[in-house]
Amino acid sequence: MSKPFAVNEADFQSQVLDANVPVLVDFWAEWCGPCRALAPVLEEFAAEQAGKLAVAKVNVDDNGDIAAQFGIRSIPTLILFKNGQQVDRIVGLASKAQLSNFVAPHLG
Repeated sequence: MSKPFAVNEADFQSQVLDANVPVLVDFWAEWCGPCRALAPVLEEFAAEQAGKLAVAKVNVDDNGDIAAQFGIRSIPTLILFKNGQQVDRIVGLASKAQLSNFVAPHLG
């Protein structure tokens, strides 16, 4: 079973860009209500996608440089990375079904 894991500026390259599976990165903050609502959805989604996809979380308050690098203007923002490249993004709260549809074309 896989769980979302925290990444920061020091390990973003190794944990996300160099990963051998696609990585869905949740850009969030503790004070963000929709971000808190998304957290349990991501927990379930990460468990269901174990082995096919990793789910990472970047706290934008603690990692402003990463947020700026990827043009994060509102949160939650979810960016899917595959082979070190950003391939798609969702801005705002998403359901598990929306997440499944979002990542499906990029898996396999």
